Amino acid sequence: MCGRYASARKKQELLEEFEVELDGVPDQELRPDYNVAPTKTVYAVMCRVPKDEGGESAGDRPVRQLRLVRWGLVPSWAKDPSVGSRMINARVETVAEKPSYRRALKSRRCLLPADGYYEWMPVEGKKKQPFFIHPADGGVLAMAGLYEFWKDPGRADDDPLKWLCTCTVITTTAEDRLGRIHDRMPMMVEKERWAEWLDPGVTDPTGLLVPAGPDRLEAYAVSDVVNNVRHNGPELVEPLEGDDVPRLG
Repeated sequence: MCGRYASARKKQELLEEFEVELDGVPDQELRPDYNVAPTKTVYAVMCRVPKDEGGESAGDRPVRQLRLVRWGLVPSWAKDPSVGSRMINARVETVAEKPSYRRALKSRRCLLPADGYYEWMPVEGKKKQPFFIHPADGGVLAMAGLYEFWKDPGRADDDPLKWLCTCTVITTTAEDRLGRIHDRMPMMVEKERWAEWLDPGVTDPTGLLVPAGPDRLEAYAVSDVVNNVRHNGPELVEPLEGDDVPRLG
């Protein structure tokens, strides 16, 4: 699974990297987060027809935009949003079948920008060792995601909090060296496939989901300080040094 990740790039960097046409949160910017955990607010790149302040369509075509969403998908039919904390990941093997995800897979797909993610490897005689896994070239990690809207029945229609937008990360089997750390990993979307993945007109995107190549990602051990979600800062992604530090070779 993917239960923690790092997202420290500035919003302007993401707008340029993902060639975003519309800044959907012009007056907001998230602080660098080196310990993104479930239920936190994160950036998501999606393609939708823009709307005006009254909620009416303000264009005739979907445009690529940057939005803020909460990590942990809440299906539109959920009775309350607490279910989202248990739906942070969607398995690629069943995402097209599960009622919670299949509708979103057809038309509500997004990219979740990350610098890398954390996984914990069992180590004999010790607690699990955290590893930071990131693109070998230092580039952005575009995790395949789905998003959904949930309507709060307890709020008035003109309440800005009436609608909640949430997301989930699609995961796949981790193989080769990464599989030694954990048997699951986020599904990545390569840059040349971003447009198709985000296009709501593409109703069968399963062919776009291809696991990252074995040389695409690097992993190294980091301090177990990351285990506590209250800790945050660039020191969390610093490589752990020492002769007894587990290495993948």
